Amino acid sequence: MDSFIAFINNLLWGSVLIYLLLGVGVFFTFRLGFIQFRHFGHMFSVLKHSRQSDDAGISSFQALCTSLAARVGTGNLAGVAVALYLGGPGAIFWMWLIALIGMATAFAESALAQLYKVKDDEGNYRGGPAYYMERGLGMRWMGVLFAIFLIIAFGLVFNAVQANSISAAMQVAFSVPEWATGIVLVVLAGLIIFGGLRTIARFAELVVPVMALAYLLIALVVVAMNITELPGVLTMIVKSAFGLEQAGGGAMGYAISQALINGIKRGLFSNEAGMGSAPNAAASATPYPPHPASQGYVQMLGVFADTIVICTCTASIILLSGQFEPGSGITGIELTQKALANEVGEWGNIFIAIAILFFAFTSIVANYAYAENNLVFLEHNHEGGLLVFRLFVLGMVMFGSVGELPIIWAMADTSMGLMALINLVAILLLSGVVVKLAKDYNNQRKLGRLPTFDATKYPELSSQLEEGIWDNKK
Repeated sequence: MDSFIAFINNLLWGSVLIYLLLGVGVFFTFRLGFIQFRHFGHMFSVLKHSRQSDDAGISSFQALCTSLAARVGTGNLAGVAVALYLGGPGAIFWMWLIALIGMATAFAESALAQLYKVKDDEGNYRGGPAYYMERGLGMRWMGVLFAIFLIIAFGLVFNAVQANSISAAMQVAFSVPEWATGIVLVVLAGLIIFGGLRTIARFAELVVPVMALAYLLIALVVVAMNITELPGVLTMIVKSAFGLEQAGGGAMGYAISQALINGIKRGLFSNEAGMGSAPNAAASATPYPPHPASQGYVQMLGVFADTIVICTCTASIILLSGQFEPGSGITGIELTQKALANEVGEWGNIFIAIAILFFAFTSIVANYAYAENNLVFLEHNHEGGLLVFRLFVLGMVMFGSVGELPIIWAMADTSMGLMALINLVAILLLSGVVVKLAKDYNNQRKLGRLPTFDATKYPELSSQLEEGIWDNKK
């Protein structure tokens, strides 16, 4: 089983997905006229009114925080360290590049999720890749496959992995038994996930900004303490990305490939652009301006914050500390802890443990929200099915807290890889719709109007949209 899963993952991530994710990002960057660069400031402008919501949806800010809660996890603290160890400082350059390109992909999938959203039996917005596959492409079977893979990856496996990271960190930092941490996590997660999507959104809205800001401030302190070394570190990142620090041609080629592959892979794992996860949060929002494209801008900002801001914080702490030693065997969260402790003292270890606690716990509840959204797609709000699933999720949290998870990680990679593969095909097939949405939104902006989506202007889409959602949006 281990060998088979490893073979599938090598095929998906080594030969298919990295190139497809990169290619789709470049495709949408060109088709949307470099939207992430030309309209960079507008991402922040949309946030000015992002607290608005209604009875059917959460606010755009809550949707952003929910997607960030799922994106920002142990990968931002440990994954960056792994990318550095395996690919060298140059991996950070490629991580930045894939995030900037992936922002266009994030716009596409989130705008589509908004356009094709529906209302569930309780009157709440639901949507995401499974929904735009069914409605936009008329392929429910495709949406069913996507939903199944997402439920496995985000609802079950990743939550076990996040719980494992928390329990390990608590055991090392405070000597708390892993089973005790598991019980606490189950109780706290249960209180939140049984409260529904709005409870999850409110929790993310409160925790994620504070959590991210605290980590950003720590990184800025480390940068300020080593400000004279910063130009040299930036030069090293760029040179390493293109193999300029290696002498021979063979060594240079190998260094470039390792930096590129590890930077892209870890960047994609972190920001999730194109994987089809964040659109589940984007679809739940009541957007302002009242246009599907506005949520595309909000979620582009999520990719930027995750990789360009938070992952860069981790890279800065490690590279400026002088603790990064290729071949030393010290990598992952241990390297991040060692680096911060070297700069600020032993309390840095405790800070990283607490940061992991918050990063990973918010990932648990946000991952559950994504999975519930897709379970509703499959079962149409079957109350008994939701109850059983919630209990199963909590069981996986407890299992992850006390178990060893190498095979679980491998299964998660497979499920997420298949999920991403299906989503990328879908958004390419719907790329014409994405372009229409972007043009309509920005043409109204140029005329000085508040962008508002009028479904009657697009009769070719009318039969695909949920009745009542985009009607008379004046």
